[in-house]
Amino acid sequence: MRVGVLALQGDFREHVAILDSIGVEGIEVRTPEELQSVEALVIPGGESTTIGRLASLYGLIDPLREAAADGMPMLGTCAGMIFLASGTVEHEQPQLGVLDAVVRRNAFGRQVDSFEAMLDVEGFDEPMHAVFIRAPWIAKVGGGVDVLASVEDDSGVHPVLVRQDRILATSFHPELTGDTRLHRMLVGLVESH
Repeated sequence: MRVGVLALQGDFREHVAILDSIGVEGIEVRTPEELQSVEALVIPGGESTTIGRLASLYGLIDPLREAAADGMPMLGTCAGMIFLASGTVEHEQPQLGVLDAVVRRNAFGRQVDSFEAMLDVEGFDEPMHAVFIRAPWIAKVGGGVDVLASVEDDSGVHPVLVRQDRILATSFHPELTGDTRLHRMLVGLVESH
């Protein structure tokens, strides 16, 4: 099985390493042709505006939307979640609009406010160690989006892991902890497709 990692900007190498560690061929994707060669796609963390601009520059926006519409499983982490979403609270930016959610960028604060937490994830027997770096949260979800994990702070309860059909999105960076369960979940979506 070949799983692509959008390799325009951000921590794509870490995702490729995780995929390789679970016996899946991780492929860096930078062109529409490379996107056609994979069965699923990870959109990594980084800077969401930059990822969107580079995806536009490289002619990837429409092919990515078409791949999602055709049922390609996708996992977006941190900035990848923002890029998948239908909108942001703050301002408009290039987004795919394939995840029925509105995201608040840098919702937990600046770089110095980064933190780690143990999350109870629906469907997982054990909590998941999550690393939040200038992390977004989901401000609003559509009817077809399932919230799989949330974080609570002084301002309320905030979804940080969601699933809509074959799209998974996280506010945090699973590739930084060595926990392979979300990548395995992505692979499972391919196998069930």
